Amino acid sequence: MRTIIFVFMVFFVVGCGAVKKKTTYSKTRKVSVKASPEKKLGSGNEGVSKITRPATTSKADNIINTALQFSGTRYKFGGTTRKGMDCSGLLYVSFGENNVRLPRTSYHMAEEGRRIKIKNVVKGDLLFFRTSRRAKRINHVGMVVAVENDDVKFIHASTSRGVIVSSLREGFWNKAFVKAQRIL
Repeated sequence: MRTIIFVFMVFFVVGCGAVKKKTTYSKTRKVSVKASPEKKLGSGNEGVSKITRPATTSKADNIINTALQFSGTRYKFGGTTRKGMDCSGLLYVSFGENNVRLPRTSYHMAEEGRRIKIKNVVKGDLLFFRTSRRAKRINHVGMVVAVENDDVKFIHASTSRGVIVSSLREGFWNKAFVKAQRIL
C-alpha cells in the first residue's frame, strides 16, 4: 500500500512540475494609438486641489479609451477579463462599461446598428470579418480607433497577438473584411 501511495505521489509531483505552457508570442506588442489626453484642472492656489479629469470626449472616444486599456491582453476564447479576451469580449466589455449594450458574439453584433460604407467609417464604428474560407458567417470583429487618410486603424483581439491595433490596409484583414456597422 505504501508503495502505491509513493508511486502515485512521485507521478503527481513529476507530472505537475513537468508541465510548462508554451508561449507563442515572439513579437513585442505595441500600441500605435494612444488614449485621449487628460486635462489638469485647478492651479492649487484657488482653494481647489489639482483634479485630473478626461478632456472633453465623445462617447466613441470613451469606448475607445476603455478598449485601449486592454492593449496587450492575451487572447482567450470566450474571455472578458484582463487575464484573457476574445474579439467580441473586448467590445462587449468596452461598450458595456460605457452604458452601451451589445450582444456577446461577433455575428450577433453584426446584426446591430446600420451598415455603412468603408469610406464613411469614423471612430467607434465596428468592422466585421470572416477570417476563414470555411467560415459561413462573420467570426471576428474590431472597432475603428482612427481614420488617417485612407488608412483605417482598428482595435481587436487576435488569436496570435492578443489585443492589438491593426490596419485595414494589412492584406489579411483587407481580404477578410465583410462589412462595417455604425452602433453609436
